[in-house]
Amino acid sequence: MKSIASTSNSVAGLVPATLAIILSFGAAVALAQAPAVAPAAPAPQTPAPTPPSPLALPSPIAPPAAPADPFPPADPKFFTASSPSPETVNAFLHVIWGYNQSLQWRVMGIQPTAAPGVSKVVVYVTTKAPDAKVNAATFYTTPDGKHAIGEGSGVVPFGATPFADVRELLKEHANGASRGAASKDLELVEFADLQCPHCKEAQTTMDQIVKDFPKAHVVFQLLPLVDIHPSAFRAASYGVCVQQLSNDAFFKFADGVFDTQDGLTLSTQETVLRAAAKRAGLDDAAIAACADTEAIKDIVKADIKLAQDAGVDQTPLLLVNGRMLPLTGTITYDQIKQLIQYQATLDGVDSGATAETLTPKPAQPTLSTLPK
Repeated sequence: MKSIASTSNSVAGLVPATLAIILSFGAAVALAQAPAVAPAAPAPQTPAPTPPSPLALPSPIAPPAAPADPFPPADPKFFTASSPSPETVNAFLHVIWGYNQSLQWRVMGIQPTAAPGVSKVVVYVTTKAPDAKVNAATFYTTPDGKHAIGEGSGVVPFGATPFADVRELLKEHANGASRGAASKDLELVEFADLQCPHCKEAQTTMDQIVKDFPKAHVVFQLLPLVDIHPSAFRAASYGVCVQQLSNDAFFKFADGVFDTQDGLTLSTQETVLRAAAKRAGLDDAAIAACADTEAIKDIVKADIKLAQDAGVDQTPLLLVNGRMLPLTGTITYDQIKQLIQYQATLDGVDSGATAETLTPKPAQPTLSTLPK
């Protein structure tokens, strides 16, 4: 079976890329590292036209020439897989990449592999910037048509509406403390661990998101990372008990835990957590007793299972109608706003954000780049 990769020499210097590029927020910048496509041959020279008579009527102004196509034509012989269709791949890329209007791409091949039902997809991508480079992105789709696999990105949702299943899952089961609108048309679910330092840092961002998107339903979903944070499960148990008494008190409790997080150890966790419960205006002894019950522990375990089912394996992480956005790293707050608004537009819902809110701010620093 011939592969489209064998023809890439006809386009000079295409650098292999993977699905990690497709999911990257900075894909347009990353492309600048690839060698350029070979330039087209220069057009033949033609004699200069004779100047018109001063009495002649002016000629119509010709429309500007269309920009040159940066990609070679797609060859039908490389579209031999029964699925997915080019239309589905393009719809997927529109969801993933469409927020960045400087990107352009072409699906170059969809071929079967030796694994039954697994198809290989090759896409050429570049930007609209002058002298932009072209990269080739390669990924594989699973037989169910719902997942894509790329080197460095793992298994991710695939399809024309790749986030729909996770969106519905969270609508039904993400029942953490919430802020903002009652409607879940635009649901933002933050998965966070009360012992996670970067979750503490992310709360300023989350507070601003609540202000900037007044029609969003914003959920704080507890996800204790028990393998690395030994007090996280106990803190989550306290959090569930607090939320059951008062949704608003939960956020005061969480702030109290974050503020004293450095002292949250196995030997001091009860002191820290009970103090945070008192700060929230609650009976700390009653909350501690509640956190000891098996029913509460089962709720925390169910929250962990929900995260697993949604594909969440780190904190802090924000899911916007099922679309994952990091809250740490090199992504800026302007980019977060842009992607929230883009997903809201794709889903046909009103975010409540104003034009002033969505206007990028100059010289904005990036969010924390510390490892999770």
